[in-house]
Amino acid sequence: MGAEVSVPARIDQRPRGPVPEGASAGSEHLAAVPRPSAKPGNRRALAGIPVVLAVLAVVCFASLAFGARPISFETLIAALTDFDPANGDHAVVHSRIPRTVAALLVGAALGVAGAAMQGVARNPLADPGILGVNAGAALAVVTGIYVFGISNLTGYIWFAFVGAAVAAVVVYGIASLGREGATPIKLALAGAALTAGLSSLMNAFLVSSQDTLDAFRFWQVGNVSGRGWDVILPVVPFIAVGLLITLLTGRILNNLSLGDDVARGLGQKVGLSRAITALGVVILCGAATALAGPIAFVGLVIPHMVRAFTGPDYRWILPFSLVLAPVLLLGADIVGRLIALPGEVQAGIMTAIIGAPVFIWLVRRRKAAGL
Repeated sequence: MGAEVSVPARIDQRPRGPVPEGASAGSEHLAAVPRPSAKPGNRRALAGIPVVLAVLAVVCFASLAFGARPISFETLIAALTDFDPANGDHAVVHSRIPRTVAALLVGAALGVAGAAMQGVARNPLADPGILGVNAGAALAVVTGIYVFGISNLTGYIWFAFVGAAVAAVVVYGIASLGREGATPIKLALAGAALTAGLSSLMNAFLVSSQDTLDAFRFWQVGNVSGRGWDVILPVVPFIAVGLLITLLTGRILNNLSLGDDVARGLGQKVGLSRAITALGVVILCGAATALAGPIAFVGLVIPHMVRAFTGPDYRWILPFSLVLAPVLLLGADIVGRLIALPGEVQAGIMTAIIGAPVFIWLVRRRKAAGL
């Protein structure tokens, strides 16, 4: 009698589990698809929270101390704790507080908006500047100045909101044409094309009206200097609402990062999810652009820096972008004050100098456009 050969029973490799409500037929395997998780990076992220907060605090103090008139640390503390109106150094410190607060608000808005745009578009090149949102807001503000004579921030805000929303809808609509839909590459190309077109229209307005050019030229380059509390306070509620909406979309963005089909299989309403995220992004971009002008690359660079130590989980990416983006904008503003004394280089120019090499590196990455 020959030796018996033990044949292992066939193992069914199909993942098992309940089918989510609303899943299409044949999509049972979606129930077993793991959602994005950064558990190995959770410890790093938790350990990084006090570090990034400390860095933000240091940069804020540096923003108050450095400039055409440097302030010592002792004088800075005295100006903040025991203000003397007759002391010139104390007055300088207090004059820099609105500028620092403006950079904090604009940086937080652009950083969170950029991270959310990259998640909802599944495109690592997504950014309010690259996808045409900032250009739409800027053109709308120029239109308000040229056609309606708007000269105050309250008017800028509403025009910036409308322009940002229209630009976002147009870019997504153009990229959605065709069989493949809104792919990452098509979104980037549509955003670049729309930015070029809107910039041409904006220049046409500016060259035809000297008054419009004078009102717009310093705002156009992106700057946080010269912003008083009368300009900052009207924007705070909009940025607060935009941050609240967007920061709550972390789980939504995690599902969307798996692809539309998988997200639907997990029971998520993809269209509604994108609409909610887009609403938060438009509010943030409109408010930030109205306050400081079109500042580029902050929303592009920061999310990639954050992913290096948090992993792909947007529940971590969004709050870390909220903290680190102001660090970049404040740092750019500080450097701009120091490299051209007694004058200064606007923060929007400095962020472009920092962000452009990073953008080129991302474009040259073989897999960047397909993430």
